[in-house]
Amino acid sequence: MTDYDAVLLVSFGGPEGPDDVVPFLENVTRGRGIPRDRLEQVGAHYALFGGVSPINAQNRMLLDALRAELADAGVDLPVYWGNRNWDPYLADTLRDMRDAGVRRALAFVTSAYSSYSGCRQYRENLAAARADVDGAPEIDKVRHYFDHPGFVQPFVDATLSALASLPDAVQPGARLVFTTHSIPVAAAESSGPDGDAYLVQHRAVAGLVAEGVAEATGVDRLWDLVFQSRSGPPTQPWLEPDISDHLEALVAQGVPGVVVVPIGFVSDHMEVVYDLDTVAAADAERLGLPMARAATPGTDPRFVAMVGELVQERLADRPAAERRALSPLGPWRDVCSAGCCPNPRGPRPAVAGEDR
Repeated sequence: MTDYDAVLLVSFGGPEGPDDVVPFLENVTRGRGIPRDRLEQVGAHYALFGGVSPINAQNRMLLDALRAELADAGVDLPVYWGNRNWDPYLADTLRDMRDAGVRRALAFVTSAYSSYSGCRQYRENLAAARADVDGAPEIDKVRHYFDHPGFVQPFVDATLSALASLPDAVQPGARLVFTTHSIPVAAAESSGPDGDAYLVQHRAVAGLVAEGVAEATGVDRLWDLVFQSRSGPPTQPWLEPDISDHLEALVAQGVPGVVVVPIGFVSDHMEVVYDLDTVAAADAERLGLPMARAATPGTDPRFVAMVGELVQERLADRPAAERRALSPLGPWRDVCSAGCCPNPRGPRPAVAGEDR
């Protein structure tokens, strides 16, 4: 058994009231020189939801579900929760863990793919939090889980449910539109140990979900991978096409309807409820394009069981042959390679890697 004495749920964080919104956005964008008036414009998106992002509430539910899952499996480890950008902050959580006597913890990050912002930045955040806390526990990280059945199968079922919600006449020709967070092209090209992992992993997941839908319905559907929630300057190339532009292109092609599947997201946080359920849905309505959005895994029992399985495979140091992955890419490594998903601003300390 590998010597871990706690599990740490690590996530992005989000505001929980109107007064939190701009300070939260300042945390997210610190060091990027974005003026306050621009942050206030973005903050108006949160005002549509009372200034509250759903992500913290969803993490509380996941935390409770994971504690129950581990207890049912006989894994007697406390589960903590820390965020990158809002309370509970990682440093505060590590301080609580240290005070409770935790020496070494295994982190689960609510990001399934390889990229700087989705993996290495979390590893850097954890290293920075450890540096702020004298005697902080060591932190390792479970592997990427993009092609684990507990992540893929909930998306298959959610896609089927969304498809069934479209008008009957639309369903036979409906297109599957898989969406994820856009990132800079350079970051995508440098992601993973050999580059291009971000796109390769997403395409693998999209293909697996499309295959599952085809098996259930007997219909092989065309599908696309598109991007959303771009936040960079217009002079910097980011992954395209944007979902709104893509919906217009599909209408021009005569596509009768779409199911939007947010495979880049673990739960229905702001990029889902605003960028998809508000903006993309309004675009589809304007275009006269029937659209349904598939749910994210959230606290689906299979997803929660997957997290428990990822913890247990590390506790038992299971070999790759005993670890589940549905694509030829997996199971992914436990420890990130040196230089994997590099920081565009230069090297910084990071946990759970060969160059830690």
